[in-house]
Amino acid sequence: MLTKFEQDVYAVVKTIPKGQVRSYSWVAEQIGNPRASRAVGNALNKNPFAPQVPCHRVVAKNGWGGFAKGLKKKLQLLKSEDVTCYQSE
Repeated sequence: MLTKFEQDVYAVVKTIPKGQVRSYSWVAEQIGNPRASRAVGNALNKNPFAPQVPCHRVVAKNGWGGFAKGLKKKLQLLKSEDVTCYQSE
């Protein structure tokens, strides 16, 4: 069973267009909790709905961030969407 927080995070992440990325802090701001970027990362680490909830499109402001299946897999998924570098919003 998902928490309200996880439901909110997954709903926002589903809106990130293919080929684009957003930061953990952007997701936190969208759910009305701008200081919760670390909690967003924790929620995405448990994402049971991948790839429908494309958590690979969420990156750290100062780097690629983590990924439950490993950074190599995250980079492969982003590359498959033609994301080779990023500018988070």
